[in-house]
Amino acid sequence: MRRLFGTDGVRGVANQDPMTSEMALRIGRAAAHAFRDSSRRHRIVIGKDTRLSGYMIESALTSGICSMGVDVLLVGPVPTPGIAFLTRSLRADAGVVISASHNPYEDNGIKFFGPDGHKLADAVEAKIEDLIFTGTIDGVRPTASELGKAYRIDDAVGRYNEFVKSSLPKGMDFTGLRVVVDSANGAAYKIGPQVLLELGADVISLYDQPDGTNINRGCGSLHPEVISRAVRANKAHAGIAYDGDADRVIFCDEAGRIIDGDTVMAVCALDMIGRGKLRHNTLVATVMSNLGLERAITDAGGKLVRTAVGDRYVMERMLADGFNLGGEQSGHVIFLDHNTTGDGIVTALQVLAIMKQKDKPLSELAACMTTYPQILVNVKVRERMDLASVPDIARRMAEIEKQLNGTGRLLVRYSGTEPKVRVMLEGENEDEIKKLAEDLAGIIREKLA
Repeated sequence: MRRLFGTDGVRGVANQDPMTSEMALRIGRAAAHAFRDSSRRHRIVIGKDTRLSGYMIESALTSGICSMGVDVLLVGPVPTPGIAFLTRSLRADAGVVISASHNPYEDNGIKFFGPDGHKLADAVEAKIEDLIFTGTIDGVRPTASELGKAYRIDDAVGRYNEFVKSSLPKGMDFTGLRVVVDSANGAAYKIGPQVLLELGADVISLYDQPDGTNINRGCGSLHPEVISRAVRANKAHAGIAYDGDADRVIFCDEAGRIIDGDTVMAVCALDMIGRGKLRHNTLVATVMSNLGLERAITDAGGKLVRTAVGDRYVMERMLADGFNLGGEQSGHVIFLDHNTTGDGIVTALQVLAIMKQKDKPLSELAACMTTYPQILVNVKVRERMDLASVPDIARRMAEIEKQLNGTGRLLVRYSGTEPKVRVMLEGENEDEIKKLAEDLAGIIREKLA
């Protein structure tokens, strides 16, 4: 059983276990030891978002890493995908991001990238945990000149800025486009609006004044209604909302209609199919992506493959089978030709580039996919039982599948982080699937709650 790492690193309330400075120091020591493979000088990049607790955790991590004879490259507030890039660019042995993504400011987290810019394999995370809790490295204490040093990299944002712009076709600019950008008072507060300004767009920048406590507060990708209002008020062509660490993005079109990750993937995948750039004509999405996305891709001659929920599972499938586009409904989209993780800014640039190249408004591009009504009901349970082993639940699930008869989709799964069963139904008739979802949830509640 894991004691620290979840599906996306270590996360919790800052200054409470496990997100204490003491644990951060131990994580730093263990990670430094895990990434050392020779007597040469090793380096680990540390970046963060704009949370107040980032200072505390950054200092403790730095201390732990340096105490093991490994140097630290401090880059300050940079989007999570920027750390993936900088780890590769700076030839570092690992990258660390101090962020709790879309969570409120009182939370924080620590996640790692390997030297190739990919998130760590389970085995590496397990090794770090083992080093922390077994005391194996308690006696490893370099001294004198063998201690690590910490350096600040002042041009990190500029390096990443140039990198994301390189994802565009040569000569592409956004002159004539008016864009609303909500940076969520997070890691993209500088580069989010800056990169679009440099590309010639007329930018209305919102929530770009972080104070350590206002990250994600009533703004960003969790509150797309903000950009919706601003787009209409400013007669903009599109709205872009990042989350706290800018690895995901949500859009709205010129009329203020919200466009989620599924529709973004449809727009980009169909464009890539048309240009012969989607490898194996296949898009990777999770079991939560809308049935309408699958229909749009298959109607264009492509294929959709699904994974468990979580960008790491999307990435694993992409790497295993040589696919180059995947993502989640939440707006976490991976363009593997450009970066090794979900990158909100790269995604934003790709969508705007398609608008520019095809000279079409975002509303027209988004019409490529019909979103099916989707109902999600959560049921709190006392224990995790095999649902197929509970006769009443299994029977009702089979009946619903038969009733849908290929015109919809039923997905029942346990939450990865909470004692809950999630019942999701899709179909053409919203009233019908809502009734079916609530009926099945009621049976699960009766048997397992």
